[in-house]
Amino acid sequence: MSKASPEAPGTEANGVSVIYSQAHSSGLQQVPQLVPASPAGGGKAVPPSRQGKKGCLVDRSSEEYRQRRERNNMAVKKSRLKSKQRAQDTLQRVTQLKEENERLEAKIKLLTKELSVLKDLFLEHAHNLADNVQPTGTEPPRESPDGSGQ
Repeated sequence: MSKASPEAPGTEANGVSVIYSQAHSSGLQQVPQLVPASPAGGGKAVPPSRQGKKGCLVDRSSEEYRQRRERNNMAVKKSRLKSKQRAQDTLQRVTQLKEENERLEAKIKLLTKELSVLKDLFLEHAHNLADNVQPTGTEPPRESPDGSGQ
């Protein structure tokens, strides 16, 4: 286990304190910490990933800067157009789905009505058949179409 010894902290110019720790008696090791450099705590602690960017000043009149800004502006424009297109596609899809939903609901109503009519016809037909059925064995002989009696 490494043991931090706060007796020997060093401070860099970018506001990050460096604490020296001893790791398994192999010597001192620098470990960057996000601790304000001033004891009053006036500045913000800067994470190590942002340390290099703060000190680097960009010449806004340089050709490289102008090209980077131009590429960035193009990328932003492209991103916004893509986002706008996605929103339009979504709205169009919503409209299509609403129309399809209305069409399907109308079809459901029509089919329900048709089912009801067919059910009524079936029940009426079944009722008529039940009224016309005579007990078995008492059926009169039917005449065949050729007139032979069977």
